[in-house]
Amino acid sequence: MTVTVRLFASLRERVGHSALDRSLAAGATAGDLLAALRTEFPGLAGTGRIAIAVNSEYTSADHRLSEGDEVALIPPVSGGQDPAPAGGRALCFA
Repeated sequence: MTVTVRLFASLRERVGHSALDRSLAAGATAGDLLAALRTEFPGLAGTGRIAIAVNSEYTSADHRLSEGDEVALIPPVSGGQDPAPAGGRALCFA
């Protein structure tokens, strides 16, 4: 299957691209994709936790990807993380 990866802020700078298309095995997860990118682009080492969104919804690294998914990788932002608002969803990091 093929997915599109969108990289933001410092991740874009470390990789040198804002978007990539990647082929993955059926059943691959967002975490599998992130691990492969960290191997392919050593500049991603030491970036800390990265927020993952699939098709514009934040998700966890164990989210199974599907053909044509758009995966956004977002670096941490300074200032920490507030607890999720009542009834809201907290961001998931890998």
